[in-house]
Amino acid sequence: MNEHEEVFDEIAVDALGTLFEQFWILREEEPETYRKIRDREQKLKRYIQEKFGLELTVHQHFIKLEKIPVQPESWMGHQSFVTTMDYAIFCCALAYTEQKAIDEQFLLSNMAEHIQEMYPGEFSLDWTNYQHRRSLVRALKEVLSLKLIKTIDGNLDAFQMSEDEEVLYEISVHSRYFMRSYPDDLVQFRSMEDLLSQEWKRQPDDQRRKRVYRKLMMMPVVHRNGEDDPDFAYIRNFRNRLKDDFEQHTPFRLEVFKNAAMLTIPDMKKKYTLYPDTKGITDAALHTMAVLRDHQKELNISERGIVRMPAAAFEAYVRRTKEQYGHGWGKKHRDETPEETAWEIINLWRDWSMAEWEAESRMLTILPGAARLIGFYPADFESKKEAARNGR
Repeated sequence: MNEHEEVFDEIAVDALGTLFEQFWILREEEPETYRKIRDREQKLKRYIQEKFGLELTVHQHFIKLEKIPVQPESWMGHQSFVTTMDYAIFCCALAYTEQKAIDEQFLLSNMAEHIQEMYPGEFSLDWTNYQHRRSLVRALKEVLSLKLIKTIDGNLDAFQMSEDEEVLYEISVHSRYFMRSYPDDLVQFRSMEDLLSQEWKRQPDDQRRKRVYRKLMMMPVVHRNGEDDPDFAYIRNFRNRLKDDFEQHTPFRLEVFKNAAMLTIPDMKKKYTLYPDTKGITDAALHTMAVLRDHQKELNISERGIVRMPAAAFEAYVRRTKEQYGHGWGKKHRDETPEETAWEIINLWRDWSMAEWEAESRMLTILPGAARLIGFYPADFESKKEAARNGR
């Protein structure tokens, strides 16, 4: 690879960020993005393979980067799914569409019947059961959002109210390419760990570097797991090289602390899922962390920057936060109890790999990544609020 080929222009930098952010880029949906990536196909492929060990597929109808994480996380699943039944029905729906030809049309009732026959659960599906119908609707909405099928006539939401409702669908050209191809028969694998282990067997060279690049690009925060964490040691030892590389080839910036490393972005862009965002609960979380940092002498902070506390103690800190900052929160969080706000903050931090929750012991573990992000009102906030209250 010569020096000229290694240089990314602004479009290539943006394209790499898009490939990691989206499941795939469909030509008919985003023709301009598709064209820009295709024009830089070879440069992107070389970089992605060398640094991440991942495959970039450029097809006449779509472009897809197979994003295989170092370790699976709960937030990597389909966020609209709420039960294992949703996932099982989703897989049965994929199996059904694979039997159909491109542009072939079919009825919801026919698909539902075949899903019932294929469903692997201990108990059979019953479409007269409202919960089963809701699960089917959630699964099919995901199939539709991925553009694997398209609606010709009818309304899927109506099926949620009555199993007699009918919808006409058509198989899209993308339906054949949703599942990634495996070099070995899936039947031989018994767990996600087996699948991930097989993936690294295909990457015999530079595994440490590829693990680190994948972690930084796919995880909100990379935490140091003890003194003998080889991945984090790699990040600390090569931080300057990594920083330069990410800044030259991605829209992100690398920040490395004693116990955490993360990629940040200088400017908020709508296409990225970012923390912090504009949601009200994010304000509450940032303010709560500011209060925790103000009272850190009260906390038992481990050498790795981890704080553990019972739920009741955390709720007390959220109560303090609400007293100090709550007047500027949105109505929802002003009106709810500190206990309700605390649970929302815990879930938010868990989604961003910044906290862990032990339901049985009701213990919260706050990870060091959360401590890097705090929020407070500007100095003139109170004076402006007081002036508005007095009509000045």
